[in-house]
Amino acid sequence: MAKSSSLNIRVVEGRALPAKDVSGSSDPYCLVKVDDEVVARTATIWRSLSPFWGEEYTVHLPLDFHHLALYVLDEDTVGHDDVIGKISLSKEAITADPRGIDSWINLSPVHPDAEVQGEVCLAVQVQEDSRGRCLRCHVLQARDLAPRDISGTSDPFARVFWGGQSAETSVSRDRTIKKTRFPHWNEVLELRATPGAPSPLRVELWDWDMVGKNDFLGMVEFPPQTLQQKPPSGWFRLLPLSSAEEDSGGSLGALRLKVRLSEDRVLPSGRYQPLRALLLDAVRAPAEEDTASPLAVLEEVASGDCRRDLATTLVKLFLGQGLAGPLLGYLTRREVARTTDPNTLFRSNSLASKSMEQFMKLVGMRYLHEVLKPVVSRIFEEKKYVELDPCKMDLGRARRISFKGAPSEDQVRESSLGLLTGYLGAIVDAIVGSVGCCPPAMRRAFKQLRVCVAERFPQAEHQDVKYLAVSGFLFLRFFAPAILTPKLFDLRDQHADPQTSRSLLLLAKAVQSIGNLGQQLGQGKELWMAPLHPFLLQSVSRVRAFLDQLVDVDGDEEAGGPARALVPPSVTLREGYLQKRKEEPAGLATRFAFKKRYFWLSGEELACAKGPEGQERSSIPVSHIRAVERVDEGAFQLPYVMQVVTQDGAGALHTTYLQCKNVNELNQWLSALRKASAPNQDKLAACHPGAFRGGRWTCCLQAERPAVGCSRTHSAITLGDWSDPLDPDAETQMVYRQLLLGRDQLRMKFLEDSSLDPDLEEDTGRGPSATLGTCPEVLAQQRAAAARLLEVLEDLDRAHQEFQGQGQGKVAPGPPAP
Repeated sequence: MAKSSSLNIRVVEGRALPAKDVSGSSDPYCLVKVDDEVVARTATIWRSLSPFWGEEYTVHLPLDFHHLALYVLDEDTVGHDDVIGKISLSKEAITADPRGIDSWINLSPVHPDAEVQGEVCLAVQVQEDSRGRCLRCHVLQARDLAPRDISGTSDPFARVFWGGQSAETSVSRDRTIKKTRFPHWNEVLELRATPGAPSPLRVELWDWDMVGKNDFLGMVEFPPQTLQQKPPSGWFRLLPLSSAEEDSGGSLGALRLKVRLSEDRVLPSGRYQPLRALLLDAVRAPAEEDTASPLAVLEEVASGDCRRDLATTLVKLFLGQGLAGPLLGYLTRREVARTTDPNTLFRSNSLASKSMEQFMKLVGMRYLHEVLKPVVSRIFEEKKYVELDPCKMDLGRARRISFKGAPSEDQVRESSLGLLTGYLGAIVDAIVGSVGCCPPAMRRAFKQLRVCVAERFPQAEHQDVKYLAVSGFLFLRFFAPAILTPKLFDLRDQHADPQTSRSLLLLAKAVQSIGNLGQQLGQGKELWMAPLHPFLLQSVSRVRAFLDQLVDVDGDEEAGGPARALVPPSVTLREGYLQKRKEEPAGLATRFAFKKRYFWLSGEELACAKGPEGQERSSIPVSHIRAVERVDEGAFQLPYVMQVVTQDGAGALHTTYLQCKNVNELNQWLSALRKASAPNQDKLAACHPGAFRGGRWTCCLQAERPAVGCSRTHSAITLGDWSDPLDPDAETQMVYRQLLLGRDQLRMKFLEDSSLDPDLEEDTGRGPSATLGTCPEVLAQQRAAAARLLEVLEDLDRAHQEFQGQGQGKVAPGPPAP
């Protein structure tokens, strides 16, 4: 059955990195490579040897994923960035533990001979004749080799070793294999066996250099048994020289990583209908006693580490069915019913809390950007020195920034107070004036949350609880985290510098206090925040009025029924300035052939104009796109270039080249274009990563423009984000995987008498007796629900076994399974 792979990568932090700058510090960032393809670049953390990134990426991968590599570099404003070290993780290392990797890993040094990439195409025959055994190695071609020359290419040749003999392909004499990463040799090398034991076959690729030693490009090796039983024929991935990666013992520092690989199969839709029906029925018409529903049972067996993934999957599944509101209402009622102290309401990482949090991110990111981006951008651009804590004040820094002599502590405090209240005023104004911008689905979810809490805590002394329940999510779990770390919410491309980061921290604390309705002001240890208290208290009344307006909305459920995508085809998926170049502009130098244009991408077209307000737009129908690929830097001597290959009605192919400003923007546009064009038929299996210039392709040096592409296309590689399409089948498969992880616990807790054993209670302190009830009627209902779930699981197990060897099912596009 067809499989898909999804890799979840979280680059958490680094420690003990070596200093690369004369200041005794470094400016580290990470490059994330999947099979030698850069998929992400973290932000640079300035002047730090213990950087914190906290950046997370989900990469949907091709089926032949091999390894993940992370490189740590020190950014330099002049010259090349310094390489600090790397971490290389094979697919086998990542999948050794089903939960993935979550640990500190030492950096290893970067050796040129280990930095190999690409594949080689071989056809090997072993023959017997009157002279003995003869090996014929047909070296056809190679692709995507590592660039070793300053031109961004290589001059590759192959060496073949067998039985103590060796032979080489042509090198510099043949122009077709000079200055290319996609050589075509088509040479047959013959070697005769020498007396002795059978020998392995080793094929090495090298970059030929006129001066100095040749550079290693990679190798493949085949044992004697393989040569005898099934001589190799086809494409083979190049490997580094056979030596274990050297651990630096911590001298280069370490990274804390969380990496998890999911390889999954999605069955035909009908196979998931029983499980989907069980889950959906639980919220369509929930019983008064809901502790026995399949959803309740699923929450009990979900571990804390997996609840965020489960929450995301459930929200997407129910959102696609038009039932996200009922799901959140169901989980809210369960959470509220179990809470006796209103001060602890939604304070834990329960499924209800995580589901509401993920729901806001899925449907509210555009709203978040509209509200916060202007003021966050202003804070980054102004770079003002702000500090209220006397223990952290740096009067020297304040002097350097103000250029008005050394200010006193009181002057710094007064200046900081003015700046903070100015920023906070803009933030509060933007929030309280955003009722009309808030997505209706969020408003309805907050309305039912407020009603549920008000019914549970109707006492006069708890009148604020209905406000706190909503503001706790909207302010404490949505606005404040986005202010604190704008990079993680795509509000900025880079993390803040230390000075701006401190300003954002103070603002996030203030927004949290406003979200708490000022109830904890003056009670903590941070008494130096007291000068802000009058402004915060004045804002509380405005926030109350805002929350009243926010929940004043009609309707209890999503309109329009089931949805297949979060964003309709006509809505803009991505927009921004890019440099555009047509295939072969006449009379223009390469660099000047690119023109700055503003682009809009929707599910229907890729349009561009001279500016954001441009009325005269040219466009490419998304349905015409046949490939979206990177372009080698050497093609135009420019970085971050991609190509969009389209096909017109007559069947002719056309290429548009687009240059992005950095590698992250390049990956985001590649991902967005590949997702938008995913349903298209007749995708290209191969294309040229170079350009047709001077009568030949710069990549493989072929002289015919229609020549077949020399590199595979990579339409399967996309980045996961909040706007990914919904797919009920893939999401139900994720729920099935989560249930598999808890199947044994499900049996023990509900189908055996040991469900009342206190030793089996969860780490949360709420065991089965506290959360599920222990009366015989409830226990009987719980066991019946568990039995239904187990029966559905067994049916899905049989379905997977049935389809295992048939190559059926569709590729799962969703996020990685827990």
